[in-house]
Amino acid sequence: MRIGILGSGRMGSHLGTMFARVGHEVSFSYSRNQQKLSDLAASAGKNAQASTPADAALNADLVLLAVHWLQVPDVLSQVDDLSGKIVMTCCNPLNEEDTELVIGHTISGAETLAQMIPGAHVVAAFQSTPSEVLFDVFAARGEALRPSLIFCGEDEASKATVSDLISQVGFDPVDAGALKVARYIEPFAMLSAVLAYETDQGPEWAYRFERFDRLFKGTSRVGK
Repeated sequence: MRIGILGSGRMGSHLGTMFARVGHEVSFSYSRNQQKLSDLAASAGKNAQASTPADAALNADLVLLAVHWLQVPDVLSQVDDLSGKIVMTCCNPLNEEDTELVIGHTISGAETLAQMIPGAHVVAAFQSTPSEVLFDVFAARGEALRPSLIFCGEDEASKATVSDLISQVGFDPVDAGALKVARYIEPFAMLSAVLAYETDQGPEWAYRFERFDRLFKGTSRVGK
């Protein structure tokens, strides 16, 4: 699959690198420093290249939007019509200081993005896990017990594609339903950020959801 990365900060660079290393064709874009993009593509391996936002989006089967919320209008202004494309967003709608959500309760950042690009199939994913843990999860992707990754969206085929990507890079995908569920995922991502950056335990946090009946399937429980 061809994946265009709009935003090559920590999330965009980490996710793009992982996608390239599992065999997808990845185009990195949207950086003030062209040399940074070239170095990033080189480090990601033979399946990656540096590009412009317009070309990265034009040639992509899936576009990853991985910029600060305040940069979303600017990066979208640099690409052509995204109608019919899967747009996976890991953006949380944060203020300039990254301390508060600027959208919530009655609508989410993901829903707002979908209104900005009405022809695209927006899927919200990866915004609830710190970037610092991504490579560790990727390295352990052969393990049986995997951390969870929540995602949501409206188009079932697009969600299936995103679910496969999530699984390929080491997470257990959890489909939370329609895009409006991002109203709950985005505040949960703030909890992840508090644990990662406001405790003394470091940022390598992941989470796991497990159904109790499946966890103990095939075993006996006291008091059953």
